[in-house]
Amino acid sequence: MESLLVLVGLIVLAIPVGIVFLIVSHTRLRRRVEQLEQDLRALGGDVSKTSDAPPRPEPRKPTEKPDKALKPAPWSKAQTPQPAAEQTPLAAVVFREDRFTALSTWLRENWFYVVSALSLALAGIFLVQYGVENGMLPPSARVIAALSFGVVLIVAGEVIRRRFGDDEASATAYLPSVFSGAGLVTLFGGILAARQLYDLIGPESALIAMVVVALLGLILGWFHGPLLAAVGLIGAFAAPFVVGGTSKDPGWLYAYFFVIAVLGLGIDTVRRWAWISVLTLFGAYAACLLLVLSSPLTEPYYLICATALAVISIAIPIRRVWPDHEGAMISQIISRKTGDAWPEFPTRVAFGAVAVSSAILSVHWADSPAEFWLGVTLLAGLALGLMLWGRRAEALQDATILPALGLVWFVLMHGWDNGIVLRHFAETYAATAEADYPWVVTVLIIVGGVISVTAVWRSMHAHKYAAGWAGAAAVFAPALAIALEVGWHPATVIGAYPWALHCIALGALMVIFAERFSRVDGDQRMRASLATLSALSCLTFACVIVLSSAALTIALVAMVVVAAALDRKFNLPPMSWFIWAGVFTVTVRLVLNPGLDWAGSAAILEMTLVYAVATLGFLSGWLLIRSLNRPVATLLLESATWATGGILLSLLLERWLQNFGEGNATNSHWGLGLLAIIWLLLAFAQVQRFELGGKLNYARYLLAAFFAGHGLFRLVQALVDANPLLNKVASPVLGLPLLNTLAVAYLLPALAIGLSVWRIHATPLWLKRASWGLSGGLTAVWLGLMIRHVWQGAAGMYEGNGVTQPELYTYTIALLVIGAVVFYQSLARRSDLMRKAGLAVIGLAVAKVFLIDIAGLGGLIRVFSLLALGLALAGLAWLNRWAQLRHSPHAPEPLDH
Repeated sequence: MESLLVLVGLIVLAIPVGIVFLIVSHTRLRRRVEQLEQDLRALGGDVSKTSDAPPRPEPRKPTEKPDKALKPAPWSKAQTPQPAAEQTPLAAVVFREDRFTALSTWLRENWFYVVSALSLALAGIFLVQYGVENGMLPPSARVIAALSFGVVLIVAGEVIRRRFGDDEASATAYLPSVFSGAGLVTLFGGILAARQLYDLIGPESALIAMVVVALLGLILGWFHGPLLAAVGLIGAFAAPFVVGGTSKDPGWLYAYFFVIAVLGLGIDTVRRWAWISVLTLFGAYAACLLLVLSSPLTEPYYLICATALAVISIAIPIRRVWPDHEGAMISQIISRKTGDAWPEFPTRVAFGAVAVSSAILSVHWADSPAEFWLGVTLLAGLALGLMLWGRRAEALQDATILPALGLVWFVLMHGWDNGIVLRHFAETYAATAEADYPWVVTVLIIVGGVISVTAVWRSMHAHKYAAGWAGAAAVFAPALAIALEVGWHPATVIGAYPWALHCIALGALMVIFAERFSRVDGDQRMRASLATLSALSCLTFACVIVLSSAALTIALVAMVVVAAALDRKFNLPPMSWFIWAGVFTVTVRLVLNPGLDWAGSAAILEMTLVYAVATLGFLSGWLLIRSLNRPVATLLLESATWATGGILLSLLLERWLQNFGEGNATNSHWGLGLLAIIWLLLAFAQVQRFELGGKLNYARYLLAAFFAGHGLFRLVQALVDANPLLNKVASPVLGLPLLNTLAVAYLLPALAIGLSVWRIHATPLWLKRASWGLSGGLTAVWLGLMIRHVWQGAAGMYEGNGVTQPELYTYTIALLVIGAVVFYQSLARRSDLMRKAGLAVIGLAVAKVFLIDIAGLGGLIRVFSLLALGLALAGLAWLNRWAQLRHSPHAPEPLDH
């Protein structure tokens, strides 16, 4: 019985398509004949002698009202006459303000027609539902009465149309549509009641009867106009819910809704009212949704019907077995410029239906394995259909992404929410240790591979957007594999190595793609680059599955070097994308996950190997591509090399000092200083990338601020909490004078900041000045603590131990030396700012001598302090006077000139 139903359904679907084809063919022939008649009339010929067709009426005068047949089709916008060479049909816009205004005006003036049609339709339905004379008639008589009533209404409408007319100028305007539309609804209601209420006929007979009524509505809609079509469609979609009743298997109603959708689209493809197609699809999707909500067991039929609606929305509006949509794509609206054409109405209808059907298929929840595989089959079939069946439809290329993304989401969702197929997959070996190999993941990977192969075929035959199809082929299969990894975790069931082999197989497939593209494209390497990127990504994915943390980081670095080498060898600019992603991923692994915590506890050789390989890998990649025009990749690799190298040295120094430290080395002044160096190097790596520009700079600003804030926070801890001068219980200073942990904690951060500012030429001026100031301040702190360590030792660093006279005198000498050096540099560089800074340091030394040293020093030390100050000030005063005379524009010429 089911096979018979399928056969009948195929025959039924062929009938309206054939009818539409005949009508369209007849219409085209009629238009050609009319055009020939017009040409003969213009030449003065006798039309009646050359054609049996009725004579064409004479052109009306400008004052006369034009015929309805001469109005422009609603699918094209009305426009002023243009030369034939400049006339281009524009797409219809259904939801326009003027159309809503016209609709509201018509409803306000003619609402009684709508109410009349509704009343007549309900009368027919209630006739069949309740019978005549309170149910005195048997069910069969009730159905016959309803069908007879529907026929009477249709005949009445046709009689009125033929005798009195139905145009706006006649008194019977819209009445034929009212009667015929109500008659169609009554016929549908009678057939539904015969099937649902009284079970007088089977689903096959009901479907055939409804197809006959739909064909009748198609013919009537051709003559009566959009009102009949709208009334018939609304009534036909609402009839099953108004009739009511129960059915053991209401799934056949989806075929009914599908037939009604074919009816509506079939009418509109001939008359081209446009909004009838929108009304048809809206009613079909809404009716199917209401049906599945009331009968959840019919969900498989619902999914099939939703897919079928998308298919007919592609084929019927353009009247083609093989779609050939032309014009702009929907995605081109984003970059549309003034004057560019909008996508045609059939394109918009098809795209919207595909979007709705893809959403329905991708978000539905499968309650059984069969329903899950049905969803996979329909989504994959829709994507493949758009690529193969719709290969001529240039305007629908972007619609393919909708079912493709829907399939990825569908698989991912059933993994996250522990779907029934995933539960069966996960319990394969848990329930039976010797169970057969579960093929679920393998089949899904094969499906992804088939779709990618088809996208490659489209790319090979595409006239436009060949690179886009190549990118889709390179992305889809790996994306589906990632969805399986994230949601399903196949390695926990089939093992890490078998799952990695799936990814390696995808990588091999991408290598084949790259070889095919490179053979066809020659020097145009974009498509080959995309496939190569995908192959590298698949291999990286396999490494993620099977390798340990350290090995994975090394493998990722190797992939970056390979990408740079491929770019150098074959000139593949898109490899910069992979290098960017690789540098970002490796940096995250080195800093965050497993990150610095792992580096502090892992074996010293393993940690050194990982960070050294990363540094050398970034350096090798930079050397490979620095001669190419790859500004982004070059700058990324250069900044990553400096940052990773600095992190490696900091970690090695920290691990070495841990062997000598006491207590928690991480919270010591030198441990905090090393952490500050790491975060500040990362911040300056982002600063170096500011010159790349673009919208990503906002992300770089945030990252630089985050890294710098973290580094400054560690510096503040080292300067306050862990400072041996301010905290009595702070970690002690380790090492000899000058070469100790004070230099690690304060001097090394100052050098790292100064070197970074000196190296990065694109540093903003305000940041450069702030960095030089911070570097100078840290150097001054280190110098003061170093002097105290020299005179007091590690045990006397705390400020509560007082200050000795030699220590106090040394501070004075140091200030004078620093001031003299800065002052001399100001002369050498002719910098007025540095001269003022030198004078400020010297002034500070003077204040210290008179305010502190005179009271704190005694004996010869006080004498030497004042003597040194006087001589230094005298010499600096002479230098200052000499510099002023030398730089003055009115200074006299030297005598030897």
